[in-house]
Amino acid sequence: MTTPDTNPTPSTGSRRVRANGDGTVYQRKDGRWEAAGYVLAPGDTRKRVRVYGTTRKEALAKLTEKTAASNRGVLVVSAQGSLAAYLTYWLENVAIHQLRETTHTRYTACATQYLIPGLGKKKLAKLAAKDVRTWLNGLRTVCQCCARGIDARRKPDAQPDRRPRCCAIGKCCRKYLSPLTLAYIHSVLKSALEHAVREEEIPRNVARNVRTGTPRPRRFSPLTVHEARTLLASAQSHRLQALFELALRTGLRKGELLGLRWEDVDLNGGTASIRRTLQRTRTAGLTTLPTKTISSERRIALPAACVASLNEHRDRQAKEKQQAGAEWVDHGLVFARPDGHPIEPSTLTRHFNALLRCSRLRAIRFHDLRHSTATLLLEQGVELVVIKELLGHAHIGVTATVYAHVRLRLQRQAIDTLSNALRHPADSTADPDDSDDPPLCAAPVR
Repeated sequence: MTTPDTNPTPSTGSRRVRANGDGTVYQRKDGRWEAAGYVLAPGDTRKRVRVYGTTRKEALAKLTEKTAASNRGVLVVSAQGSLAAYLTYWLENVAIHQLRETTHTRYTACATQYLIPGLGKKKLAKLAAKDVRTWLNGLRTVCQCCARGIDARRKPDAQPDRRPRCCAIGKCCRKYLSPLTLAYIHSVLKSALEHAVREEEIPRNVARNVRTGTPRPRRFSPLTVHEARTLLASAQSHRLQALFELALRTGLRKGELLGLRWEDVDLNGGTASIRRTLQRTRTAGLTTLPTKTISSERRIALPAACVASLNEHRDRQAKEKQQAGAEWVDHGLVFARPDGHPIEPSTLTRHFNALLRCSRLRAIRFHDLRHSTATLLLEQGVELVVIKELLGHAHIGVTATVYAHVRLRLQRQAIDTLSNALRHPADSTADPDDSDDPPLCAAPVR
């Protein structure tokens, strides 16, 4: 009797045949699975790409993802293309879905003005850390006015400040990039190359091997206690008195103040919920966006003075609404124009600068009110973690870094106080009570 064959050889009719364009999948000698197929490339062409995975299913999933994106018209840039092509692809198809619109606008400007003109012709696969470091070092010594022809495009005007004064007259004004701007350009390049590593287009992020140095924190000029009192006194007659008082007493950002709605404020409980920010974007214009970070979405306690000023502001706004009549557009905003429309951030800046001039105070930025809040709280001995929660910082390290100079001054006061306490009575030549200086007060350092 003939024994049936338990492992018959598959016939040609039962063999699995992949359709044209599906690509190929096979296991390499190193154990990984490789999938290859054709996708849409720049220049209205198609090219073959290869993806890898630890299993056959993983490699096929990666190839299917690239093929689906190609069918939607999304270009797939490989490591053999230029850095300019990859940056364009990354900004238009990846970063736009992961970043806030304002951040994406800054990234695009950074790539257009610096990265693409400087490194755009380099092949993505051949970009080395030496290329990035050499280009960044050269960028430190290049006058941006001469390189971008800013002064050459300036038309002569009646105002002396608008007349050509740099490359247009052959005299460089030495407008160099700040260390903070260089660090920002470097971070944008690192973010783009990091995505290329995740997509397995390049083996490593060469920008991470370049050290640009830690830029010094931007200096700010917080208000002193006397200046803060003067500003609050001058704002008493201002239409936006409640806004300036809220900014100085709670440290809210400009966008958070302008995006605050009455539904977010509990005047009876003395609290406010920060859920959104008002900003002007390139596509949507003046619009409300989510807070800067998850930690920025917070609930804060309102001082009694802010509750009183907000009550007066609400009564004033009700009268403005009655006077506007049908022209009133209700957005539910706490701080709005007399017709109910949102206030432009630039308009608030002009109001603030005018208030400073009326108060005869030195010129500062509106954001320095936020720094003033944190500085004054630190000087009163408030714990750093409380200030971090009030300001909505993502990490306490941000608060500690930004206000390191304040903490150092408090440490000096504490050390001097301890030194006076440990001083031997015989070392004292005069009675401390006879001095005209006020006694030292120790501020707790956290």
